[in-house]
Amino acid sequence: MTSSRGRQSAAAEGPGAGGDAPAAGSRESPGPRRSQDIPAPQLARTITIVALLCYGGVTVLNLVGTRPGVTRLLVCVACVLAVFTVQMLVSAPRAQLWTLRRKTAALLAQTLLTYLPLLWFGLNWGSMEGPLGASFLVLLPSRFGWSLFGVVLIVTPLHALAAGATPDAASYYTVSALLSGLVIYGLARLTELVSELHATRDELARMAVGQERLRFARDLHDLLGYSLSAIVLKGTLAHRIGLTQPERAREETRELVDVARQALSDVRLVASSYRALSLTAEARSAVSVLRASGVRSEVDVACGPLPPEIDTFLATVVREGVTNMLRHSAVRHCTITATRDGETILLSVVNDGVHGDGREQEGGGSPLGGERRGNGLDNLHERCVAVGGRLKAVVRENGLFELEVRAPVRSAA
Repeated sequence: MTSSRGRQSAAAEGPGAGGDAPAAGSRESPGPRRSQDIPAPQLARTITIVALLCYGGVTVLNLVGTRPGVTRLLVCVACVLAVFTVQMLVSAPRAQLWTLRRKTAALLAQTLLTYLPLLWFGLNWGSMEGPLGASFLVLLPSRFGWSLFGVVLIVTPLHALAAGATPDAASYYTVSALLSGLVIYGLARLTELVSELHATRDELARMAVGQERLRFARDLHDLLGYSLSAIVLKGTLAHRIGLTQPERAREETRELVDVARQALSDVRLVASSYRALSLTAEARSAVSVLRASGVRSEVDVACGPLPPEIDTFLATVVREGVTNMLRHSAVRHCTITATRDGETILLSVVNDGVHGDGREQEGGGSPLGGERRGNGLDNLHERCVAVGGRLKAVVRENGLFELEVRAPVRSAA
């Protein structure tokens, strides 16, 4: 038996999360998907590195075209590598978590590495101003980052004109700085977003697995708690009356075997699929179990045909209610009623043998006071919320315990 939320989480996980394997003859390719060849964060980081290397390579090529000496060329390569190193640190996904002092030091170092080489290399170094603007955008809040990026774009044509460039060339250097800055900033943000998305997907996968484990544990509790209680009761009764009432003992033994077989079937089904229950059939089974334990029972289930999900939920309430009363009370009389009022079903399970002080509780938890006796009411409360219903548990002063559920005929889910 599986709740709607459990079925949804299982379906969301799909075959890759422990679901059924693809059927034989499926046309789906068994090979790995291309997106799994390289982890997405690593791929985004690699693209950023390649882009930065290309911008640095352009600067070196511009200088090589002027036929510089070996010393000048080596200094240029060293400066490019230094800017590249700082830019890679700034573009890391966790760079925004740096302290203000560390951000200031990184930006100051990159500013010096950007503008000091201009005194030696001139216009050939102009393309390195774009990465500096990108660093301002990455590390600083938007208001300050875009302001400083604008300052970089203003300074670029000014120093180009001061170095003897024509207005057309100065415009070219400005557009180049704008383009390179936006590209590097976009790649840095993309790397950060991809890393966050990858981490979120992993967390969602862990949550889905955890929810499926909770569903499985809850369903096992609901199914086996009732079945094992019935097996113990019928086995004890058959053993006690085996010599004095052999016919009834054989009947109880047959019913015990049927319950055990059903429990085995339930365990198999709950691990692989959804098993629908019937309120009417569950009420009849409850009468048999209560009779075997010497409890007088009155059952009146008159609510007509119900949707499978609501029928299964109400049957679960009866099953859990009977299990709890047999475990936690000296019950002698039990009443199970289910009535329909328009689009609402009212199910009530009342039994005696509980000594309380009239406390009332809605939702999960034990209404019996003192320590908690188990997770039964918690499970029922979750199922009730899933279908848009309301659960109430009351211990009255006369020792009667009432489990009342109001549920819509049509599930709210």
